[in-house]
Amino acid sequence: MRFSSLVLSASLGAAATIPRQAGDACANPAKRVEWRTMTPEVQKQYVDAVLCLKTKPSGMGLNTSRYDDFPYVHTKLDKTIHTVAMFLPWHRLFVQVYEDSLRDCGYTGPMAYWDWTLDTADVTKAPVWDATTGFGGNGDPAIDPLKESSRKKCLVDGPLRGFEVAYTMQGLDPHCLARNWNSGVAFPGDMLADAYTPDVVADVAAQARYQDFRYKLEGGPHGAIHSAVGGDMSPATSPNDPIFFLHHAQIDRLWTLWQQENPAVRTTEFGGPKTQNAEPGEASLEDVMPYLGLVPDIRVSEVMSTHTSKLCYAY
Repeated sequence: MRFSSLVLSASLGAAATIPRQAGDACANPAKRVEWRTMTPEVQKQYVDAVLCLKTKPSGMGLNTSRYDDFPYVHTKLDKTIHTVAMFLPWHRLFVQVYEDSLRDCGYTGPMAYWDWTLDTADVTKAPVWDATTGFGGNGDPAIDPLKESSRKKCLVDGPLRGFEVAYTMQGLDPHCLARNWNSGVAFPGDMLADAYTPDVVADVAAQARYQDFRYKLEGGPHGAIHSAVGGDMSPATSPNDPIFFLHHAQIDRLWTLWQQENPAVRTTEFGGPKTQNAEPGEASLEDVMPYLGLVPDIRVSEVMSTHTSKLCYAY
């Protein structure tokens, strides 16, 4: 099956079949869905669970909330989990842990992803920004980004208006959730839409080796969305914005679809730089991924397939 067909089918809501793996205990994988296909009632339940996480104590013993555990860990591990081989498997489990936390807050619907390729004609009109059935839109565009801190561009609409997050790159620093779209208002541009069109994604998917696929996906569409949304989505504390998790579910979806083209090979194919430093040695499936107590550390090999008892989901 061609990747382009998989992308189209998944975008339209059709289930993708994941071949069973040896020793697999995942008989009924949960289906992840695109945000705009969810009913308003389920969308509200999802956002309510996000808000609930801010009322729960840290699961790591921090003096902040369960929600804030995620940007804390992501920031502390910034140079360990970006521009390296483990970028994709590390974030795969990170999103799963977040989904599990939403369920601890009573969420019973599917994990959602944002397929930004569907919105490149005008990303500012993407359904995820809707003030009623989404996460609200841009921060206050009246503040000059060249003169003011981006974190002052608080959201002005939607259910996350007034949402306070705890961390910046400097450490504990409570502030309003901020966005600063690269949309032609604060900055000239169109939210960098040319960097994540269907054609760009098809080019990423055409890469034969994991190393090349990861490099093009992380440095292209992945990075462009973070820059396009701006505000709290720009630095390593990007999990401050709940959009982060829909974005990374989409990144994981594209990796999953790529793996499905040749699952016997691509659910074990892994390699590339082990660290950001010029140290000798290639990354391997036996490398241990750190989570700083968010969940126990785990080997890369344990999350290479989404169709196991540990993960058990499909797109």
